[in-house]
Amino acid sequence: MTAASTGSSLSIIIPAKDEAAAIGNVVAAVRGIYGAAEILVVDDGSSDDTASIARQAGASVVSHPISLGNGAAIKSGARAASGDVLVMMDGDGQHQPGDIVSLISMLDEGFDMAIGARDTGSHAGIGRLFANGIYNVFASVISGHRILDLTSGFRAVRADLFKKFLYLLPNGFSYPTTITMAFLRSGFPVTFIPINAQERIGKSHIRPIRDGLRFLAIIFKVATLYSPLKVFLPISGVFFLSGLGYYAYTYLTMGRFTNMSLLVLSASVIIFLIGLISEQITALTFTRS
Repeated sequence: MTAASTGSSLSIIIPAKDEAAAIGNVVAAVRGIYGAAEILVVDDGSSDDTASIARQAGASVVSHPISLGNGAAIKSGARAASGDVLVMMDGDGQHQPGDIVSLISMLDEGFDMAIGARDTGSHAGIGRLFANGIYNVFASVISGHRILDLTSGFRAVRADLFKKFLYLLPNGFSYPTTITMAFLRSGFPVTFIPINAQERIGKSHIRPIRDGLRFLAIIFKVATLYSPLKVFLPISGVFFLSGLGYYAYTYLTMGRFTNMSLLVLSASVIIFLIGLISEQITALTFTRS
């Protein structure tokens, strides 16, 4: 199977954990549109019949003996894939195979990655919609690019470029954040295509407390992946102005320079230097070959 008009081969990677209720229909739907594409279902330590159902539906299956995480499943699928173009989509029935055509068409137009951006009705609850909105705004400010859906797991990407960043990808659910920011930081063009995600089939793996902590982790990852100095510099400035202001207060009221002023001003310098070093490390990490 070719990927759009490029003549490139296509591999479709579907990470799945305990998705027996949906995986058969997902694989069949993909196979119905892309009959000759390589369809790889990565069974991430499922306790049900996900793997056997996927095989029966016509997919090749890569199995993890234990659950390693969504990102680990994507990495296993990418390593096993032979296609020039990779498409990643969920195995729970949320992503529509028909949207793959639109994603791949963007690669023909010169983009290196095309991401399915969910509309407001496609998020699992108000909390997730609010969190994803903050991710998108924060990442847009940090990167200088308009990011419509930072955490979407539905995307098409050039395989050779994607595989260059496998070492950076975490094993958990924040792999979409990492790969998106890595592509933007390295100067590879990324675009977003509006999609409507359906309600998932089966039980959700979302946990409020765990996902709340993940919220903070993703914000930190966005900052450190793209441009650390954009975060460290304002914080350093706040400390510097606070120390300067406190020094002015103590000088006017007591006529002296206090240890607290010295501590806060020193902290501002240390934070700035940490940001500067982080910026240099980031630049070395994402040097484009």
